[in-house]
Amino acid sequence: MRQRRPIPAGLRRGITLRMVAPNAVTAMALCFGLTGVRYGISGEWERAVLSILIAGVLDGLDGRIARLLRGESRFGAELDSLSDSIAFGVAPALILYLWSLHAMPKFGWIFALAHALSCALRLARFNANIDADIQPHKSAGFLTGVPAPAGAGLAFVPLYLWLVTGTELFRAWYVVAPWLAFVAFLMLSNIATYSWSALRLRKRIRLEVIALAGLLAALLITDPWLTLSGISLIYVAMIPAGMMSYSRARRQQDALTGQA
Repeated sequence: MRQRRPIPAGLRRGITLRMVAPNAVTAMALCFGLTGVRYGISGEWERAVLSILIAGVLDGLDGRIARLLRGESRFGAELDSLSDSIAFGVAPALILYLWSLHAMPKFGWIFALAHALSCALRLARFNANIDADIQPHKSAGFLTGVPAPAGAGLAFVPLYLWLVTGTELFRAWYVVAPWLAFVAFLMLSNIATYSWSALRLRKRIRLEVIALAGLLAALLITDPWLTLSGISLIYVAMIPAGMMSYSRARRQQDALTGQA
């Protein structure tokens, strides 16, 4: 007889009333992802990208709403993974194929599939490790590889630059395909990347960070594509810093363990 995998504490079967809100937000994220594909088919590229970005915002909210309402469940965890796979894997792959990769001889669809597959494999790895006792990156407050929403945002960098400049070079398949392969690698990799819990703000600069967040919101409204291009490139530039920070955190943990 096949044994059922034990459900972690806090993840319950079924849906109670308090679980409706976070799961509804997750369903909204999925629908926005698919809506992005619809706009991509009609060639409305700005709306297509905006739909995926809204899905990313909703994905960041559903977990927090679930924890706030104590509405975590196995159903919600599975729905969240399915939503992420579609909204941040399948949808961006289709949009970028329709926008650029269809012009690539023979292999354009392969690069689009690589992004969707890498996203799905990353989520499968996350689900497989959710019950693991030893998770070095998580225990130090870091993520393993680039998360799916960030991967979708990075995949659109050539499209952002095309919207900013109108230069057809950024739409060329020989620019988009290598970049998409690089993003797929980042999602599948085992490198440590920053999570919110890994970021520590000094007391002296907290007001400055609040002001910067307000200015960033204004920039997103004023010139969203240029701002998103800058945010994406800064994120990529921070990956080596995250790897070094994780190495330091692991050394400190190992030192404390050795002293104990």
